[in-house]
Amino acid sequence: MPSPIDLLIIVLTIGLPLLYIFRDSLPVIGGKPRSAAVNGSAAGGKTKVEDGDPRDFVVKMQRANKRCVILYGSQTGTAEEYAIRLAKEAKSRFGISSLVCDPEEYDMNLLDQVPEDCCVFFVMATYGEGEPTDNANTLMELIMDPTPEFSQGESTLENLNYVVFGLGNKTYEFYNEVARNVDKRLTACRARRIGDRGEGDDDKSMEEDYLAWKDTMWEAFAERMGVEEGGAGDVADFVVRELADHAPEKVYHGELSPRALLATASGASTPVGAYGVKNPYPAPVLASKELFAVGGDRNCIHIEFDITGSGISYQHGDHVGIWPSNPDLEVNRLLSILGLEQKAQAIVDVESLDPALAKVPFPTPATYDAIFRHYLDISAIASRQTIAFLARYAPTEAAKEKLTRWGSDKDIYAAEIDGPALKLAEVLQAAVGDDFHPPFRSTVWSIPFDRIVSSVPRLQPRYYSISSSSKLHPSAIHVTAVVLKYQSAASPAHHHEPRWVFGLSTNFILNVKMAHSGENTPELESENGMEAVTMKKVPSYRLAGPRGHYVREKVYRVPIHVRRSTFRLPTSPKVPIIMIGPGTGVAPFRGFVQERVALARKAIEKNGPDALKDWAPIYLFYGCRRADEDFLYREEWPEYEKELKGVFRMKVAFSREMKKADGGKVYVQDLIHEAASELAPLILEKRAYIYICGDAKSMSKAVEERLAQIMGEAKGGSAAVEGVKELKTLKERNRLMTDVWS
Repeated sequence: MPSPIDLLIIVLTIGLPLLYIFRDSLPVIGGKPRSAAVNGSAAGGKTKVEDGDPRDFVVKMQRANKRCVILYGSQTGTAEEYAIRLAKEAKSRFGISSLVCDPEEYDMNLLDQVPEDCCVFFVMATYGEGEPTDNANTLMELIMDPTPEFSQGESTLENLNYVVFGLGNKTYEFYNEVARNVDKRLTACRARRIGDRGEGDDDKSMEEDYLAWKDTMWEAFAERMGVEEGGAGDVADFVVRELADHAPEKVYHGELSPRALLATASGASTPVGAYGVKNPYPAPVLASKELFAVGGDRNCIHIEFDITGSGISYQHGDHVGIWPSNPDLEVNRLLSILGLEQKAQAIVDVESLDPALAKVPFPTPATYDAIFRHYLDISAIASRQTIAFLARYAPTEAAKEKLTRWGSDKDIYAAEIDGPALKLAEVLQAAVGDDFHPPFRSTVWSIPFDRIVSSVPRLQPRYYSISSSSKLHPSAIHVTAVVLKYQSAASPAHHHEPRWVFGLSTNFILNVKMAHSGENTPELESENGMEAVTMKKVPSYRLAGPRGHYVREKVYRVPIHVRRSTFRLPTSPKVPIIMIGPGTGVAPFRGFVQERVALARKAIEKNGPDALKDWAPIYLFYGCRRADEDFLYREEWPEYEKELKGVFRMKVAFSREMKKADGGKVYVQDLIHEAASELAPLILEKRAYIYICGDAKSMSKAVEERLAQIMGEAKGGSAAVEGVKELKTLKERNRLMTDVWS
């Protein structure tokens, strides 16, 4: 007969493995109750309420009595702005509160638990070659699965009411691809769309597309949701308080993160912590120079940022985000209009009345000057919706009538505001007939400051292709930027004459370059009421930054961060490369060529002077006006050709010097056609990679058409059939990549 000890050993030997196998279903050892595992809708939801799961947007929505969730896929902040606008309009029209969510921060498989009397908005930007934005990747992976599994184990969303608005650009091939895919897949999952799918075209007027879409959408929304318009009216988003006494070291003067504030307030050289979009790095300027011919009517700036010791890394093809400030003229203009000139350094705290609906778009407490200079995009063209909203605060009936007319009639708005590129402060000046030129003696507008915060979008970074390789320049990021300056359409507010318009970020870069080089940056002068503009007269910026932190011992700093890209070279140098980049489209290709130069140096050092004999050819097709005017990095390319020992071949189209047989100008697509016999076998037989960078509106399309022609003819067919088929295959296999803009 076994002893008690023997029996205990037998029980443990059998029982412990069984307890381990069934551990997830036994609450006594930490497993979930069976009811919670099975009933995801009820018991599962209850458990999450008790635990406060921060990723459960459905519970968060129900707790706050919100009937809408607005998800945004945003790369540069524009889609997020439209998401917030939709949330505000749902509140003002119907009194319905919304939860505005970054899908990356929540569990999207809970879409099947959204109550049937609620609605989910999808505000989705399309990025690159039809790709979702970084923060929407997980959402799109779930939705694009042919049989997605949501939280309750099903693949359907019969409970879901949804609205879709897409942000895209028609000059790109995959126009609004992400929004269209969201719509298609949600419909396939039996979700029910409200109204038509909205599509905004950034190439023409995103704003007008949005305004044309939203009114009919809201009508369908009201019918589906069983609500009536007119209940809420003008609802404040924020409470603003001026602070008479506040610890100076806790006041923001333009710092872009709490870590940056800690550094500037303590006098440290750089903010601490990891650097990125939420904590940009104030990078010292190493070098800067003008790339165009001196004395010309255009500028192109080469600028280098020192990233030594920052922990920032980059690869060829990545983008750098540069955080500009607003020019002095526009800051002073708006301070004057709002009657805040004498209170520019007053400290204000801004608090959101509903953080889930509208987050405070910048760090506070901050000064009025800092808010206008560093945080709000007061240099953008005033939107029609904002103009219409601010009409109620006009100081005179005549001014109110003008704002109402500009805000309600899209044709008048296009002719008198958008075409002349009037900023918000200029619109307010035009409405009352004030002089546009300093010193300002403005009619004061009594607009509550919280409405300014609600109406003017956050100042966002501007992105540029990095024009260097980390293999050759591990501690520096190079940027190549043409300075934007153009004459607007005739402006009724400017004596029916065109006026000069300056791009915010590139003129900021020009200011930095001029300061770094010891040049002056005089403000615009006035001749007969019109700006007399030469390249020596540009908008001035306060480059010292918050607390003078961006200028130390004659070293200028610019806040930057790196954004990753998929625009990459193939790993093997035995794969042919064809690069097409006229103008500043050559910027990433300078980095590409430097990448190959670094690899060649290592190969030659290891294997001798013949190390490159089996390398595939590297083609660069470049275009500019004239060899002596705007040939970017003209002195560098021959050196790269020498180092790459004939592997690198550059072909340049000088549009103002070269003529075709019919007398037309020669562009990069013409050079590609001339090289058809060289390129066709590389593409079709040697599996060459093709890269296009630059203008999306005309150049990119023309190049693709010429490539289709070359491949179609090489296949013994036509460009329209065989050529287009090959082009599609190249894109699907990521052997044709573009980095283009409009």
